[in-house]
Amino acid sequence: MIRVALVAVSFSFLTIACQPALGTLSEEDAAAIRNTVAAYHDAAVAKDWDAISTFFTNNAVAMPPHQPMVQGRLGIKEWYASFPPVTDVELPIVEIDGRGDLAYTRGTYSMTMVMDGAPEPVTLIGKNLAIWRKQSDGSWLIAVEMFNSDLPMPSVGGEGVNPQDP
Repeated sequence: MIRVALVAVSFSFLTIACQPALGTLSEEDAAAIRNTVAAYHDAAVAKDWDAISTFFTNNAVAMPPHQPMVQGRLGIKEWYASFPPVTDVELPIVEIDGRGDLAYTRGTYSMTMVMDGAPEPVTLIGKNLAIWRKQSDGSWLIAVEMFNSDLPMPSVGGEGVNPQDP
């Protein structure tokens, strides 16, 4: 009887050990998100704001730095369309995880733009966080996107602004 119980317990541990860890996306889901980020990159460089908007859910929220939230796919498309021309963008994913139909990516970005009046292109660097929702067709869309710059705050009147100052 003890032998049967030990075999049953051993089999249970083996079965549990072979299960994916809770919170870990399947390789297929992680690949689908990475492919969407690659397509997002291509659309940004091509200035294809229609394509960019399709990577978001209908009621998505974007939280750009130093600006109010942008809500909805159409609002996000209009916000991106107001961007200066992008000549290069890098979007490396540092971490990707999730479970079920919810995932997140944490990463960095580098974006080079041609700004009106600037003598040469301007490169911005920063970090981003996105919350993704799996769709019924297996694709993943961004539900919430937040990003901000690693660059220091711009100066006012020749002096730097330190948000830590009282």
